[in-house]
Amino acid sequence: MSILYFDCLSGISGDMTVAALLDLGISEETFLAELSKIHVDGYSVKIDRKQKNGITGTDLTVIIEEEYRHNHDNHHGNHKHEHHNDHRNLHDIEHIIDNSELSSRVKELSKEIFSHVAKAEAKVHNKPIEDIHFHEVGAIDSLVDTIGAAICIDLLSIDEIYASPLHVGTGFVKCAHGKIPVPAPATLEILKGVPIYSRGIRSELVTPTGAAIIKALAKDFGSLPEMVIEEIGYGLGKKDLEITNILRVLKGKKKN
Repeated sequence: MSILYFDCLSGISGDMTVAALLDLGISEETFLAELSKIHVDGYSVKIDRKQKNGITGTDLTVIIEEEYRHNHDNHHGNHKHEHHNDHRNLHDIEHIIDNSELSSRVKELSKEIFSHVAKAEAKVHNKPIEDIHFHEVGAIDSLVDTIGAAICIDLLSIDEIYASPLHVGTGFVKCAHGKIPVPAPATLEILKGVPIYSRGIRSELVTPTGAAIIKALAKDFGSLPEMVIEEIGYGLGKKDLEITNILRVLKGKKKN
């Protein structure tokens, strides 16, 4: 039986998840071809091999096109496409996913991840779920990270997924509402029922997208299960922390 184990020693984010899964040996061409099945423009994806604390892994960056970002900062410009709204709600996101040529498995997993985020935001902000909006530039990032993770999981054809308890960080982070505590309230809401801990690292280690992805994927959270390791993937985080900022994913076989 093939299994994945997510070692979330410095948390988890959407881009780190996709990077770590790609690092297991998924072809970049295959991945980008699948990703192009969603009809969203205004971005490109950069996949690099880099090092963090001497450990080589994959770094994924979603680049929002300047002209696109500029239009949305001004809240005007020629909206040539129906999906060039300034904000998208869950219905809009599901519409984009449903109208793509992605496999049904990828569509279902992507929608499940997005619904975890939207439900948590709705609870925290005390609003109906349809009033929760993914801000435009952030929405592209979330789409690529979420659908990208679902594509990778589908390409790897894994039977079971497990994860370590999540290292969440501490402190405060700036957002549209001012300074909010880490973990962010929406992240914490998503992580109900999931074992988490903090070691005093003053940084947001788990993002809402990362939390939603692992919540949707992991069958259970705990220490490393008995497995024979075949591949190891390292997804590199963007920040330099006092610990190695990586997500490590182990792929292997579980003895039945």
